[in-house]
Amino acid sequence: MNHSTPVTICIPFYNAESTLLEAVRSVFAQTHKTWELILIDDGSTDGSLAIAQSISDPRVKVYSDGQNRRLAARLNELVEIAQYDFIARMDADDMMTPDRVQKLLDILLTNEKYDLASCGTYSIRQDGSFNGYRGADEHNYTFNKLLNKSQGFLHAGLIARKSWYQRNRYDESLPVGQDSELWLRAARAGDFRAISLKEPLYLYREEGNVTLQKIIRAYQAEREHHAPLIDKRSKRLKYIAKSVLKTGVVQVMASTGTLDYLLKRRNKKSKQTKVPDPMLEIFNQALDSIYSTKIPGIDHV
Repeated sequence: MNHSTPVTICIPFYNAESTLLEAVRSVFAQTHKTWELILIDDGSTDGSLAIAQSISDPRVKVYSDGQNRRLAARLNELVEIAQYDFIARMDADDMMTPDRVQKLLDILLTNEKYDLASCGTYSIRQDGSFNGYRGADEHNYTFNKLLNKSQGFLHAGLIARKSWYQRNRYDESLPVGQDSELWLRAARAGDFRAISLKEPLYLYREEGNVTLQKIIRAYQAEREHHAPLIDKRSKRLKYIAKSVLKTGVVQVMASTGTLDYLLKRRNKKSKQTKVPDPMLEIFNQALDSIYSTKIPGIDHV
């Protein structure tokens, strides 16, 4: 374990005043202490920016230009700002376990063949409580498996080499799905050397995120931005047809009130037995560590 290798951690935020401090607290709770935290405001109209600017620690840098440029633009901007060779990202409404940075960084430091490392995730409710978990060990990502979503790669949970981001930029013109489009584009070019751990090291607030509008927009992005990357016409048409079919299915599910099934089936649940689920115990330990961590300028330390 190398605790001295510096890492840039980035949290872009937009109107996240209710959750931003929890995200930042999970950064300060990391076992890996050699980091800079870049907080990029995307034109917030609530108190998020004031909260970020109240943090008093030389490792924390706050950027704001008053514009709303969206996530992809801010992530591209990060590459220019980051001073270190490894970049970890997370969203402003999520948290990470205290060992996330160290475990994923160790993978990249000991395996030069990988440029990106990600992990499994805990699904949490809006109040931060446990909702389930998911993840899979993957170490040989391919274009076709990414395209058909048989291999998952958690965007917000990744750590990447800065050099990879310098070669592979997000498409800022896309309204949704910029991450998956980037994975596919990089994989098609033979430049998606990624690994993912089954172990959940990220805490993802997704309760209420599965809406009909978001799902339909995601399927539309498949047809408009993913399909053109498929060289063979027959496969491209088959992919588009499947996407259209999925759109119809979720519309039917929404009309029958069963859309939440899509979220529930993604996550493994902690079984209510006399013996506590070890994953739930680890989750609770992570939360205890995060919530007990002080932030200079915010808490009395």
